[in-house]
Amino acid sequence: MTSTLKILGALALICIAMAGCGDGGGSRDPAASNQKVYRHSMDQAPVSVDPTQAATVYSNFVVLNVYDTLYAYKYLARPYELTTNLATGFPKISDDGLSYVISLKPGVHFIDDPSFPDGIGREVVASDFVYSLKRHFDATTLSQAAWVWQGRIVGLDEWKEAGSDYDSEISGLRALDAHTIQITLSKPYPQLVHTLTMGFSALVPREAVEHYGREFSIHPVGSGPFKMERFDTARATLIRNPRFRAESVDLAALGFDPALHAGLGLEAIEGRTPPFVDRVDVNFVTEDAARWNSFSKGSEIQFAKIPTEQFDTVLSSKTPPTLKKELENRYNMVDFVEPGVIFNTFNMDFDEFGYHPDPAQAERNTALRCAVIKAFDWEQRSERFYNGIAKIYPGIIPPAVPEMDSGMSRDSVTRDVEGAKQLLADHGWNADNLPELVYGVAASVKQRQLFEQFRGFLTEIGYPSEKIVLEQFATFGDISKAWKQSKLPFVSKGWNLDYPDAENVLQLFYGPNGSPGSNDANFADPEYDRLYEQSAVMQEGPERTAIYRRMNEILVDSCVAIMGLSRTNLLMWHENVIGYPDRNIVGGFWLRYVDLREE
Repeated sequence: MTSTLKILGALALICIAMAGCGDGGGSRDPAASNQKVYRHSMDQAPVSVDPTQAATVYSNFVVLNVYDTLYAYKYLARPYELTTNLATGFPKISDDGLSYVISLKPGVHFIDDPSFPDGIGREVVASDFVYSLKRHFDATTLSQAAWVWQGRIVGLDEWKEAGSDYDSEISGLRALDAHTIQITLSKPYPQLVHTLTMGFSALVPREAVEHYGREFSIHPVGSGPFKMERFDTARATLIRNPRFRAESVDLAALGFDPALHAGLGLEAIEGRTPPFVDRVDVNFVTEDAARWNSFSKGSEIQFAKIPTEQFDTVLSSKTPPTLKKELENRYNMVDFVEPGVIFNTFNMDFDEFGYHPDPAQAERNTALRCAVIKAFDWEQRSERFYNGIAKIYPGIIPPAVPEMDSGMSRDSVTRDVEGAKQLLADHGWNADNLPELVYGVAASVKQRQLFEQFRGFLTEIGYPSEKIVLEQFATFGDISKAWKQSKLPFVSKGWNLDYPDAENVLQLFYGPNGSPGSNDANFADPEYDRLYEQSAVMQEGPERTAIYRRMNEILVDSCVAIMGLSRTNLLMWHENVIGYPDRNIVGGFWLRYVDLREE
């Protein structure tokens, strides 16, 4: 039996044990039980809600509601701004940027759970944070987050190499007392506080991990605003944590802006103590049509991302996205440019496209890559697959971060068929000697359509269609494995930012991150790597921004990738729901502020 099947089996068992699979143990009609019930939807289900596995928006969404992190992002502020969560304030940082001292709020408790003596949740203390980060460096957890802190915290990698003994101390990760944490870095890491907002950094109690063993992945024990009542492949049911700390809402401090947030009813939560609903049903509905049907009924799910095929149904205008008049009194809508980038990159390990020991051939390969980039039509891509409202820009730095260079030349995202043909001809490329380009996809109708459009772009510059080959993989996991093993010459993918800092996308082309790391391009440029290492220890500011933008120019000039595009997501929720949803950087943290208007 595979590990995935074992986890799914455990999900079914815990569903039966906790609530029964028919209704989740709670009424689907809030009036019948006098409860406030908010029904959310997501397009995939997480397999695990263990923070060590919070690598997707789906698992992270749940983790941020049942656990606590030290920091978070302000609910309403855009651009995104850091704020405290379980920490009392921002860290005290030493002058050399290597020592961070963080104080925890006293009197915060884990939920009541059988893993604690007498079933009473104990206080959350500094040693819980130390233990939780250690878990990511314990090989038995198969953590997906070690990369976040690897090589950065003094002694943590060595602790792993020595066998991951939880009773052994780590000099760079200490609990100075019950409510004080000290982190000592081996080199400055300006993004450290950002990483402490991620579900990966959530605080878990050792007692629960040891009590539940493998079932801990589906039996969370945290100190967040909700506790889990049910979890299976169809739904996660979260109920209000009665012991959640009392902290009243200050809308101004959370970034309330009347120009952005007027009419959403958010003023109703001012001065009140969250969470405001008794129960949240997070419904996992994979098919767009099924999710939309449930949302539009009015009596089922109350939030959905609008499928692209429904845009004409609900919008009177796409620029800007505007709800039809007859829907304004039924729904709220917000359009978000996602904090991420969609791009296609060549794998420089393949000497027919990338690096080559013969300088003359290497120059020809660069010309070939540049010609393919000139052939690509981002406007057509946006119009056909993203309803013409995606944001297109040169390079890898998306508009969601302040380091994006709006003044950069748009030549690399402007189609130039004649220029592409000329480049090929000038460097001796023709239909006979052009190399085969294998385009890998995870099997789906949409991915096949994306490929066919791409092949159409290239045939217009004289690339033989039979040399543009589709290779389909059964699952995203399978194609991701092929990328990590450097088996494909061309990679088509998207990257959602983990935190609002351009470093998070620039690291995708840092040489030492090559396969099996995040650098699927296996790009290795000495100047780029030097600048990345220089900027990696710098605080935010004009000098660092200039370096980031220079790195972006290197990527464009090298013709290593076709980039980039950020989708505009349209999110809709029922008019009786008070909230401002965000499934990306803020993630599930906003759920504590959701309320329902009185009928």
